[in-house]
Amino acid sequence: MQQSYDLFRMEGISKRYGGVRALEQASLTLKAGRIHALLGENGAGKSTLIKIMSGVVSPDQGTMLMDGQPVTFPSPAAANDAGVVCVFQELSLIPELSVADNIMVSRPPTRFGMIDRRAQRQIAEEALARTGASDIHPLALVKDLPLSRRQMVEIAKALARKPRILILDEATSALTAGDVRKVFEVLKRLRSEGLALLYISHRMNEIAELADDCTVFRNGSNVASYPAGTKSDEDVIEMMIGREYHSAYPPKPEPVPDKKPVLDVQNLSWGDRLHDISFSLKAGEIVGLGGLDGQGQRDLLLALFGVLRDVKGTVLVDGEPVRIESPTQARDHGIGMALIPEDRKTEGLMLPMTVRENLSFAALDQLAKNGVIDGKKEQTLIDRMMKLLSIKAGNLDVPVGTLSGGNQQKVVIAKWLMRSPRIVLLNDPTRGIDVGTKQEIYQLLRRLADEGAAILFYSTDYAELIGCCDKVLVLYDGAVKRQLVGSEITEHALLASALNLPEAERVQELAS
Repeated sequence: MQQSYDLFRMEGISKRYGGVRALEQASLTLKAGRIHALLGENGAGKSTLIKIMSGVVSPDQGTMLMDGQPVTFPSPAAANDAGVVCVFQELSLIPELSVADNIMVSRPPTRFGMIDRRAQRQIAEEALARTGASDIHPLALVKDLPLSRRQMVEIAKALARKPRILILDEATSALTAGDVRKVFEVLKRLRSEGLALLYISHRMNEIAELADDCTVFRNGSNVASYPAGTKSDEDVIEMMIGREYHSAYPPKPEPVPDKKPVLDVQNLSWGDRLHDISFSLKAGEIVGLGGLDGQGQRDLLLALFGVLRDVKGTVLVDGEPVRIESPTQARDHGIGMALIPEDRKTEGLMLPMTVRENLSFAALDQLAKNGVIDGKKEQTLIDRMMKLLSIKAGNLDVPVGTLSGGNQQKVVIAKWLMRSPRIVLLNDPTRGIDVGTKQEIYQLLRRLADEGAAILFYSTDYAELIGCCDKVLVLYDGAVKRQLVGSEITEHALLASALNLPEAERVQELAS
């Protein structure tokens, strides 16, 4: 174990974007050989802080010290040269290139003025092995990898740069449980090698397992630093949100057994990915999709929304058979379906366009007449959505990409609520957002259900399924293996069902 010392310090850091204060006299100290957790709501200033650390943006004022000497990073390359490397939540990979090309994209090894492919592949293999992802082939195209494997490539890319300071911004949010375990082992090994690690996550269990030190940010300033384990989760959350923390999940209503299904799915199949899935969804009901990541949950949502071709089976809406062959057809009034996608950056938003344009996009056919948008009607709906979801934006005409991650996710949800959907499909909507915003989304889902929406909710977080859902369908290998209702929805039952263990049936029998 290497001796710990102050490797990197930030003092009096301030940054403004127009009239918006992102950071105000912020400070942070990272020690070699320790993992430092950075906590705070989206919009608290965490992203701006690490962008300054990694050379993406420059501070308006303040100093940075590395090994006790003042440093400035005018570019990410300068930060990398100094040994500061960041793994951002939004992946920086180029989908059309191979894994090896991506890992070495900035500085590939050369020979006789040409890229040395053999050396590049060897370096990529070593980086992947160090990341615990040696099963990923270095010549595979990134676009052919699922999101969780792409995240592992991103981490391998960072390690290939041999950092002294490694920053991880929600780096496990897209990973499977097995990959998270591998990453934890890597991070603990890097800590023992003397690296300073700055770890940003909204998953409190990860902070409890990994962190040595913690700093909480709120409204652009650090409000507390403390040794990990000395504060309760409730204390930390209250520091993050600046108010007393109450139960995250709203109470569930009593089930109404005689309601007819709004959505009835019978024997839905798709290639070798989905197998004879049947379930019903009633108005006012939140039905969860559980199971280990990658068991067909996302495919099911895409199949229902008309994204996938050659889907077999029967889908009924209000008791009438429908054939949904496109998202346009799914969202039309006869069906009234909305899909909140997994990746807000690439699937949910057009980042260079304004907040107003993103909010209106899905409802243009309802807002326009003879090709002209009714500005008054548009503004009324937008004002309603901004208030309903408490979206924080300087004004409606700023690019949506300038908003915090939590507010971007609210815009994705609000965009579809502009259409007043009857059936809402959600693909892991709280991934990578803070506890305060999560709580607001939980309350919103229950409110939508209470107003008559039928909600199908996939989450990789068992606590969300337990806290939010009236019923949970657990998928395994593309099929529904268990249906848990009411008090049957426990962590033990969810995990046993997700692993397809024989005891899952016994757990369900005991619960009932």
